[in-house]
Amino acid sequence: MTPLNDADIGIALASLDGWGLDEDGKALRRHFKFDSFVQAFGFMTKVALLAEQANHHPEWSNVYNKVDIRLTTHDADGLTERDVKLAQAIDAL
Repeated sequence: MTPLNDADIGIALASLDGWGLDEDGKALRRHFKFDSFVQAFGFMTKVALLAEQANHHPEWSNVYNKVDIRLTTHDADGLTERDVKLAQAIDAL
């Protein structure tokens, strides 16, 4: 798996809603806020099903009504098309 170059990362970011790069530029990050813990957990359940189908799992955390997601491809030591596709699928929720 090949990491995306800077131009491809720019194109990917332009196509994603609310996603940004983390500090090292090797991962996509997004923060989600919901009205309740139940809504946040329900969202995480939907994302878990998407991730399992894609065989590509996020790094994430949940505190009450907040969910933080980080997408990177460890095998490529950076961002790949798999990360972008999973972010797009998450946005479609």
